[in-house]
Amino acid sequence: MSEQYGILLVSHVEELAEGLARLMKQVAKDVTVKAVGGVEEGGIGTSFDKVMAALNEMSEPNILGFYDLGSAKMNLELVSQMTEKKLIICDAAFVEGAYLTAALLQADTPFEKIREQLQELYVK
Repeated sequence: MSEQYGILLVSHVEELAEGLARLMKQVAKDVTVKAVGGVEEGGIGTSFDKVMAALNEMSEPNILGFYDLGSAKMNLELVSQMTEKKLIICDAAFVEGAYLTAALLQADTPFEKIREQLQELYVK
């Protein structure tokens, strides 16, 4: 299952995205996790180009996108319109949602079960 799904983390701060990816690898060594944070100049913010590049580097046909704040979600939405991959934007709590998803993918949990468990972590 993990070869069918990857996880894309988008944060306003590079260190936040990278730290979360590192944490996730502790429970999901076989799941592809890409972390994107900050803007090209190294500052705080999000970059459409960086998100698009990270998505294009991923080989999985289905990508679960997690974000920290609104403009990160906006960049995921824009990227989803410009790719052949299925990008599933998850409105779950950033750390908890991404971590749970990675652990469940590692355990070969069916996607519908993952979606059900994520519902409890959705931010309204």
